Amino acid sequence: MPASPTPARPRAQGIQSVETGGALLEALVAGGHPMMLKDLAAAAGMPAAKAHRYLVSFIRLGLVEQDGTAGRYSLGPFALRLGLSALGRLDAVRLATPRLSELASRLGVTVALAVWGNRGATIVRWEDSRDIVTVNVRAGGVMPLLSSATGRCFAAWMPPGAIDHLVAEELRQAGRPGVPRDRDEADRMLQEVRSTGLARVTGQLIPGIDALAAPVFDHRGAIVLAVTVLGYAGTFDSRVDGSAASALRASAADLSARLGAPTGKSGKA
Repeated sequence: MPASPTPARPRAQGIQSVETGGALLEALVAGGHPMMLKDLAAAAGMPAAKAHRYLVSFIRLGLVEQDGTAGRYSLGPFALRLGLSALGRLDAVRLATPRLSELASRLGVTVALAVWGNRGATIVRWEDSRDIVTVNVRAGGVMPLLSSATGRCFAAWMPPGAIDHLVAEELRQAGRPGVPRDRDEADRMLQEVRSTGLARVTGQLIPGIDALAAPVFDHRGAIVLAVTVLGYAGTFDSRVDGSAASALRASAADLSARLGAPTGKSGKA
């Protein structure tokens, strides 16, 4: 006798009016600026009169405030406290770590995660793929800014004052093929990184090893992580418009969104 099908798990009941009102808060967040009632209601997909009733309650809770002169609505002080509290509980490295194994498994590449430390771009996580890439780099390693994808990624989006001395020091030791020889070349290279949204090296750091790196931004729009994928030249697709690049961009963009990066903030300039 065939087994009875497993019944679908019922969807947990919620409060419909709360979910409906939430559309107004989402519209305010997406708008990024104070909005008139008619525009806010249209963005949330509800009549203006209905939107107004919700907004009155949200104002009482401090989730929304209204400009008494222009009549525009914006997020209120309690919404700000909620957001700051949520951001305070986020750990960028913890949030990103599960993505490393996902990318390594999906793409068959080695994946590294880096933060900006007191000595520069520092590897904090390393995930090997099924085809282990033999390189002398592991957690705790500090990557050069001009010859590594990880370093170029940070150099492209860090404030210039934070990296100028490191770039100058590396330029004094320049000489490898494909690595900038002066500041003008370095600036052009970093502009190209920003325009494509990815840093790329093809053997500049380790001969035979290609790599791509993508930035992850926080709620201030500042770079906090670099996610790097690397593999052997000839087997790893290091094109900036290739499949690995597409997966890397998507993963980094999703992490940025989870960390509260401004809407539309991505690696591309």
